[in-house]
Amino acid sequence: MEPLLILHAVAAVCAPALMRRLGRNGFPVLAVPPACGLGYALWVALNGVPAGSEHPYAPTLGFALSFRVDALALLMTFLVTGVGALVLLYCSRYFDAGEEGLGRFGGVLVAFAGAMLGLVVADNLLLLYVFWELTTVFSYLLIGQDPASRTSRRAAMQALTVTTFGGLTMLAGMVVLGEAAGTYEISRIVADPPAGGSVPVAMALILVGALSKSAIFPFSMWLPAAMAAPTPVSAYLHAAAMVKAGVYLIARLGPAFGGLPAWQLIVVPLGLLTMVLGGWRALREHDLKRLLAYGTVSQLGFLTVLFGAATRDTAIAGVAMLLAHALFKASLFLVVGVIDHSTGTRDLRELSGLRHSAPWLCATSVAAAASMAGIPPFLGFVGKEAAFESLLTGRTADTVTLVGVVVGSVLTAGYSLRFLWGAFGDRPGREPVPAHGSAAATFLPPALLAVLGLVAAPFAGRYGHAMESYTDTFAGPGHGTHLALWTGAPVPLLLSAVALAGGVLLLLAGPAVERTGRILRLVDSGHVYWSVIRALDRSALQLTGVTQRGSLPDYLMIALVSMAGIGGFSLLYGPVRDVRLDVVPWERVEQPVIGVLLIATALVAPRVRSHIVLALLAGVTGYGVALLFLVHGSPDLALTQFLTETLSLVVFVLVLRRLPVGPREGSPRVPLGVRVALGVVSGVMIVGAGMLAASARTAMPVGRLMAGAAEESGASNIVSALLVDIRAWDTMGESSVIVVLTLGVTSLVFLRRRTYALERPPAEARREDRTHWLAATLPAGEQAVVLEVVARLTFHTVMLISLFLLFTGHSSVGGGFAGGIVAGLALVIRYLAGGRYELAVAAPVDAGVLIGLGLLLSTVTALWGLLATGAPLDMLSADLAVPLIGELHLSTVLLFDIGIYVTVVGMAQDVLRSLGAELDRQIDAEEER
Repeated sequence: MEPLLILHAVAAVCAPALMRRLGRNGFPVLAVPPACGLGYALWVALNGVPAGSEHPYAPTLGFALSFRVDALALLMTFLVTGVGALVLLYCSRYFDAGEEGLGRFGGVLVAFAGAMLGLVVADNLLLLYVFWELTTVFSYLLIGQDPASRTSRRAAMQALTVTTFGGLTMLAGMVVLGEAAGTYEISRIVADPPAGGSVPVAMALILVGALSKSAIFPFSMWLPAAMAAPTPVSAYLHAAAMVKAGVYLIARLGPAFGGLPAWQLIVVPLGLLTMVLGGWRALREHDLKRLLAYGTVSQLGFLTVLFGAATRDTAIAGVAMLLAHALFKASLFLVVGVIDHSTGTRDLRELSGLRHSAPWLCATSVAAAASMAGIPPFLGFVGKEAAFESLLTGRTADTVTLVGVVVGSVLTAGYSLRFLWGAFGDRPGREPVPAHGSAAATFLPPALLAVLGLVAAPFAGRYGHAMESYTDTFAGPGHGTHLALWTGAPVPLLLSAVALAGGVLLLLAGPAVERTGRILRLVDSGHVYWSVIRALDRSALQLTGVTQRGSLPDYLMIALVSMAGIGGFSLLYGPVRDVRLDVVPWERVEQPVIGVLLIATALVAPRVRSHIVLALLAGVTGYGVALLFLVHGSPDLALTQFLTETLSLVVFVLVLRRLPVGPREGSPRVPLGVRVALGVVSGVMIVGAGMLAASARTAMPVGRLMAGAAEESGASNIVSALLVDIRAWDTMGESSVIVVLTLGVTSLVFLRRRTYALERPPAEARREDRTHWLAATLPAGEQAVVLEVVARLTFHTVMLISLFLLFTGHSSVGGGFAGGIVAGLALVIRYLAGGRYELAVAAPVDAGVLIGLGLLLSTVTALWGLLATGAPLDMLSADLAVPLIGELHLSTVLLFDIGIYVTVVGMAQDVLRSLGAELDRQIDAEEER
């Protein structure tokens, strides 16, 4: 299964390049992955089910790459891969040659097929959720294929909002269910389902996700709106694939939880209501696609009823209707696409006599619609007969359900006949609509699907026998419902006749039905949805206006008050009351001295009115923390803190120079006493939490294991080993986060452009005389000769120190991050001495290039080791004796650290150019004006 999913992913990535080269002729190539999936399904069917594999991924979380193909998953695999391959072939002539966006469309469609395939074969709840949300994202992109269409954008957003809401609700239910069962493996949960406790709540949450995905009331509004998507999308997502996901989940969990009262009270009633309302609305639609869309809603309600009833007999009918619906509804959607292309319209009020100009298309539609209406000898008739028979139990609930299903079947027959008459019938007084011929690639897929609905019907008995391994998992033996063209039961046949007769009457009374539907329509679900969205927008705007006032002090106070409140609640009502604190005042005499310095600085800071002085005091607190690290025996952390604090202080000064140097005007909104009290409470809460956490420890600290792990990785520095050996992936991710934050902050400061060109010094600033200290200088009156001398004498030395820290970080104090900051400070010295022109001379490479190269080197190094040896950063290792330096450990980790070093240097350069050089440029421009 894994190779199939990888094949879909590769095809999706390669699709844009393929479509650029082949145009629409690339769609048959993209059909290869689904076709391979169909071949795999055939192989499994011939060799027997179940089949699958399992690969632990995050065992602690219960997340595993588990795949299992049983009878139900095999049926869905046939539908997902078979219909998917046909739809991709159909696309090769549905779209015009040279149409824009085909590469993106083809890639997303294949990616969706792969995600849907992963969904139906996933045997882990969390893995199923991952594929579930992938189908949501890809369907959003497919529905909104035309970005210039407001209708497409709104439909895509509506589908995304509804299904994402359901998906997140479902995730909560899955977590509750997995914890209650002690496993997240679906097959194990179904085989030994948990009971009582939180299980009913979990199932209710899961059902919200299933019902929203399959457009069951009250979540039905998104599916008709999604008809703004291209017809191939409707034929695949909304007939055979995505909308079946919710029905599939109900069918998957039905054997284990179908007997729960919460299940019966939710699934069957909502399914019946959806079947009737969808069918009734379809009788009033004039657009053929929307008619089929509401018909799909109705049929999904029917399937939900059959699987939701959770009996063996209804499950037999359900698997028959599941297959039949995919065949006839996908065929009809594809037919509508041909009609639209051939005639230029889908409005049944404008179509007339199409059966004369497109007889084969008419024959295909008749076969598919006959199966949808339940007319023998088609597979839809077999499924509907089995549904009627399965509900003839004599129980009151089943009888009520049967009445609802018969009413829904009458409506189904009515809109099936309405589709045929509207698309192909002769309208009185209207000339036949001309239709140009269609290519074989657009006619054969719907014709093949319709013919399969006819050919499969005589083999319904064998199909039912093949699905017994699934249907027999439902509780109760049933009363003998089986699949056959003629079961010998007269009542189901009579009910089918009633349904067809009722459908004919609805067709004959078409205008009256339309008028009645408009009169009885109480509310439009689409209007309700957008009204709710607008109300939420207004509420969010009002709430934001109250809480988000643009005041950073207010935000900080809210965060601190919330933290203090949560901490106080935990102290009063949490288990921490039983923890005995093991308090040691200090271990070294330096600690209380530094602590007093920090407290004094914190008390003075609130009274300071100058921005610059306040920044300096904040720097003093940072240096004090670094000293605490040092006296606690953590020179690595102390060095990093010192360097980071120094660079941060420079950044503060660069920005604050644009603010008034004098004291701040006005009085603060919050009195000093309140601010001091809040700071004291927050500090006590944080210190208390740390002390409680340390005193409540019961397991051995993981730090004691670090020495052995560092020695195993060839490192003498435990901190370095932790960052670039043990937690290298985290370090790489954190580096990316820091880069994003740096670029984001500098972009917020200056919106005119993202990068800044290297400015060459003008003639008056350029120094041709080699006797001068720097290549460029500040304007007259701003020069500091002493600073220039210091910059000239120390720059190269500081750069050598940064390299020393880089190369020795694996065995002593240092590392790529510390070395990069030291190199950044060397650039700071050059900039402060010579200005922005001197910075351009000192760092002639663009900051974006350095950042990109650093991230690329770190990523490639880690991935290279992973591919070569199966473990990241495990590729090469050697010890080298260097004169005057000593033993130097060379390894893949060093390459990784070099990438971090280059990234940090690039970030420091970007900060200096944006917050330093760009401010200088603006100041010069203001002075010139």
